[in-house]
Amino acid sequence: MTGSKETINVSANVEMTVLSLQAIVENAKKIAGCDEKGRYHVDTADKVSEMISRFLLENDFENYVKDIENY
Repeated sequence: MTGSKETINVSANVEMTVLSLQAIVENAKKIAGCDEKGRYHVDTADKVSEMISRFLLENDFENYVKDIENY
């Protein structure tokens, strides 16, 4: 995911739509599947973090934050 760029982990509060979170949870459950008792074992908080991180890397957040006009 990160390629050759050096990255760090930053904990932050992120505002997103309810529909975005619902989509992440639904898709994570589909990918993980359920066990024999019908329970899902997926950490949706980790999945949210993974999705946001990948979005920032793929959509050039680095150049976005370098532009003073975005502040």
